[in-house]
Amino acid sequence: MKKIGFVVPWFDENIPGGAEMEMRMVSSHLHEAGAEVEILTTCVKEFSSDWSVNYHKPGESVSAKGIRIRRFKARKRDTAAFDAVNLKLINRQPVTVEEEDIFLREMVNSPELYEYIAAHKDEYSVFVYIPYMFGTAYNGVKTCPEKAVMIPCFHDEAYAYFRRFAEVFPKAAGMVFNARPEAELAERLYGFSKSGTRTITMGIGMDADITAAPDRFREKFGIRKPYILYAGRKDEGKNVHTLLKYFAEYKKRNDCDLQLVLIGGGKLEIPSEVRNDVHDLGFVDAQDKYDACGASLLMCQPSKNESFSLVIMESWLCGRPVLVHEECAVTRNFASESNGGLYFGNYFEFEGCVNYIAAHPENAAVMGQNGRKYVLDNFTWDIITQKYLKFFAEIAGEA
Repeated sequence: MKKIGFVVPWFDENIPGGAEMEMRMVSSHLHEAGAEVEILTTCVKEFSSDWSVNYHKPGESVSAKGIRIRRFKARKRDTAAFDAVNLKLINRQPVTVEEEDIFLREMVNSPELYEYIAAHKDEYSVFVYIPYMFGTAYNGVKTCPEKAVMIPCFHDEAYAYFRRFAEVFPKAAGMVFNARPEAELAERLYGFSKSGTRTITMGIGMDADITAAPDRFREKFGIRKPYILYAGRKDEGKNVHTLLKYFAEYKKRNDCDLQLVLIGGGKLEIPSEVRNDVHDLGFVDAQDKYDACGASLLMCQPSKNESFSLVIMESWLCGRPVLVHEECAVTRNFASESNGGLYFGNYFEFEGCVNYIAAHPENAAVMGQNGRKYVLDNFTWDIITQKYLKFFAEIAGEA
């Protein structure tokens, strides 16, 4: 097989985030399996930085994992024009095709990157684009669709309904989905089965050797009462404010010592009535997170928009059940398929699920073990890496 080029809007080995982390893990494991992998990216620092600023120097470097990185200058952009369209999309207001063009033109883009792909396409078996909504994916696929594979991370959100995406994405050679509901959404929107695009529902690989020491967590952080765990960004996009609101209502209605533990970046205003019952630990290292999972009553993932959920898989590997929002098709499907958790749609369902798990520790342990088996059967890196290599070889005609 020739080189595999992963095309991303920005790259750094320490950037948190679902798509960024997924790309790093997939590329690293393919590299370790012997594939020749490169990262093709812009000089932009990260999602939260100014997308017109070339923070990194253009050119080549090598990551700590030994993967070659090629960086290309990002073009200057009209931030105000982009923000005006993006605000409409965030508020689910309709946009014209012309506004879609503004959005795609004025976000992260690098003409030099697209010129490189066009000039060097014969050196690569495939170019892999992640995630779908950025200029690097849209324009990269347009540049060389016959070698384009996307890991799109689709959500049922306004961006996914772009007419421009429907014109371009079905021309891609391959699509890799993280979960069955994502694949179903993509088929509804783009009709990949009719376009001839090869598709596969893969999931994200997991390290199977995760272990948890619950007592170590309790001792280190001094949290010995039962608690619900949330791990992830603390912003409205993750719906964590709903979890906090429901927890406050739960404490008002139930005379118990249940706590809420929050792990991850971002700030959240804690209601005064539960301030003593909520422990915001901020960023912790990976082992502390696993220990927190193992010591928890359950892991709650309230987000309504996920294409996968690493923290759910981590909770299962640590033997604990999960509670997810019914409006997230992906996490609800995971909980149902695995019999590893429950889902809620309103406060009273949330309360009922929490009370059931608290009152039935043996059943909760069984759910946790069901989830663990589900991860080990489907998402270990040995399984995922071989699926990727086989799929890429099929796309490149090298199977």
